[in-house]
Amino acid sequence: MSKPRLVITAVTVQGLSVREVCDTYHVSRSWVYELLARYRTEGEQAFVPRSKRPHHQPRATPPHVVDLIIELRDKLAVTGFDAGPATICWHLREHHDVTLSESTIWRILVRAGLIAPEPKKKPKSSYIRFQADLPNETWQSDFTHYRLTNDRDTEIITWLDDHSRLALHVSAYRRVLGPTVVDTFLKTIDNYGIPASTLTDNGMVYTTRFSGGKGGRNGFEALLRDLNIIQKNSKPNHPTTCGKVERFQQTMKKWLTAQPEQPSTLGELQQLIDTFVHHYNHDRPHRSLAQRSTPAAAYAARPKADRSTNRDDDHHQRVRHDIVTTDGKLTLRMKGRLHHIGIGREHATTPVLMLIHDLEVTVIDKNTGEIIRELTIDTSRDYQPTGKTRYPRRNQKK
Repeated sequence: MSKPRLVITAVTVQGLSVREVCDTYHVSRSWVYELLARYRTEGEQAFVPRSKRPHHQPRATPPHVVDLIIELRDKLAVTGFDAGPATICWHLREHHDVTLSESTIWRILVRAGLIAPEPKKKPKSSYIRFQADLPNETWQSDFTHYRLTNDRDTEIITWLDDHSRLALHVSAYRRVLGPTVVDTFLKTIDNYGIPASTLTDNGMVYTTRFSGGKGGRNGFEALLRDLNIIQKNSKPNHPTTCGKVERFQQTMKKWLTAQPEQPSTLGELQQLIDTFVHHYNHDRPHRSLAQRSTPAAAYAARPKADRSTNRDDDHHQRVRHDIVTTDGKLTLRMKGRLHHIGIGREHATTPVLMLIHDLEVTVIDKNTGEIIRELTIDTSRDYQPTGKTRYPRRNQKK
């Protein structure tokens, strides 16, 4: 028998006084009187345990704020933007003058059934995290695929500032080739200055270091050397090294997929990309940035990094085995561009060694050891003439 029932029985059946009941069961007089009044009014329901939850919660989130949080969550999710507690917290503070903690927003979303609580993850302290100290200290780059409504595949290249996560340049092409990387990099430099270093994966448009020594430096590698920019590449099979730009591309493609009108041309795709980049840079906070600021604000908040490295001693040398063609020429790829070198028909089918030091080339006959030709590659032209007169001049009439 419960204690409330014992107390009521003692008073109503046994006829004990309230004082006697209090002394016997060690309860307060006010509680006994309250219990008697409830029993006379409710009967047996007086013995049912009642919730101890307070009737009023002065610190509870107002209902209109709860409705606003759910509205923001639905709006951001439908448009393809990040709709987590951190983003909602920023929108409340910046656009609605409401300050709430992320944990409070998270609990509201859980109660509304909009977030499924996940099991505990590894603590953030267990991850090794890298971030450049200054803007323009490191630019990350990568490209990804996106399919148009006409089933044609496109490729989108991104240049991202490692410190601020600012999307410096994002553009779409049928295919991203070596010249595309160089052109977009130069455009980004025109707008934001020259970075101290770059970080990319090992795609052939970025580096030829795994090409087996064929072709030498590509155009992008040669440009970085000329501008004294440090080139950094991720280890093979370690995509997390370039995780910032890859995460950006995931966010961008999620937003593109959520748009009601999908692009059918490169122009339409570029318009959507430009809209997303403006929102990403200026209108949304980045969770990895201090004070949850926007990438544009983080990029402008600190001075830009200087290029302190001199790469004048960074020379490119290689030895190449080749055979002179039947029309007396050799081919050599330099800065991602194929050049034809005139040797002379008299050396046709001759096996040669090509000693290459940056733009300086020495061609040696493998059989005799004779130097056939020495030249400096003119990168502005495809054919490198021998300088010899091709045909003897006819005697001019006096």
